[in-house]
Amino acid sequence: MRSSALVLPWLCLLARSFAAESKTPLPCTIFSPTTNAYYDLNALTVLPLKDHKKVHKDDRGESWHARGYGMGTNFTLNFCAPVIETLEDVVGIKDSQLKNVSAFYEWKGKTYSIGQTPAELVFRGRELSLIYENGSPCDSPLTSEPPATHERRKLNDHDDDEEDDNKKKGDKEKDDDDEDEDDEEKPHKGGSSRDRGVSRKSTLISLACDQNLAAGKAHISFVGASPDQCTYFFRAKSLAACGGVKEPPTGLGSGGVFSVILIIFLAVYLLGGIAYQRTVMHQRGWRQLPNYGVWATIGSFLRDVFIILTSSCSRLVPRKHGYNQLPGSGRGGRGSRADDENRLIDQLDEEWDD
Repeated sequence: MRSSALVLPWLCLLARSFAAESKTPLPCTIFSPTTNAYYDLNALTVLPLKDHKKVHKDDRGESWHARGYGMGTNFTLNFCAPVIETLEDVVGIKDSQLKNVSAFYEWKGKTYSIGQTPAELVFRGRELSLIYENGSPCDSPLTSEPPATHERRKLNDHDDDEEDDNKKKGDKEKDDDDEDEDDEEKPHKGGSSRDRGVSRKSTLISLACDQNLAAGKAHISFVGASPDQCTYFFRAKSLAACGGVKEPPTGLGSGGVFSVILIIFLAVYLLGGIAYQRTVMHQRGWRQLPNYGVWATIGSFLRDVFIILTSSCSRLVPRKHGYNQLPGSGRGGRGSRADDENRLIDQLDEEWDD
């Protein structure tokens, strides 16, 4: 009883771990919190080429493209995976992270990242969106504004920095006792972007259902960018964004979890019972098995049932038709006939001698 009491909590813990693993969503999949529909965008993922050849016949040979109307450049991106193009010298991205770039554009001979994997699938109400973050620094502008406008923006930022510095000096002169408290609040109230750290470009792809497109196809359009050229918005129409009711494939279902628990329980029952019967009861042979008497009775009962069934079925087997052996025609009959012949010969010999 003690062994079963110790093993039972361990089995429950194992069952919970298997159930948790079975509920872990696959990459690039999500359930709608409102309709409970299942969305899988892996059909839109462009797989890298192997030996410069497609893995499947219908695979794309390049990443997805979107024309940047009014931006002076085009965008290249992938869904839930890095782009398959070879990138070199991306602004603000280390060489070790180039393989994670999931969206980029080229501007004046330079390459800028607008997001890296891992991607994040989120729902905003009923709208499904894919988000990439940690791209190139936002101070790498992509803008169609004339240079003068961009220079005025820099001058305004510089003037704002000077006004903040003057304000800080005035605060220090007025109240020296509150200097520490003011220092803590100033970065939050209005310092420059350098005080708050480097902001990086990101991408938001809004997905919409289009049942007219074939599976694995998508129509991507550029919507716009934020005023600071730090966030880029796209809209993708695809059949994969329509959702479905099919459950995602999991490693182990409820039946698999139950089977694993049953196997572990039988193993503990068998090994623990053998150890108890051998060490405590000093049993040997088949009697080491736990509850040997019960299993032996069940075995003999099954054997008797098998014999009854086979004997009743043997009556239904047709027999061969032909002559049956007459009584006394066996070996005993042949031996008695030879004795009669010998006696007859002896009798004739005696009469001949007379």
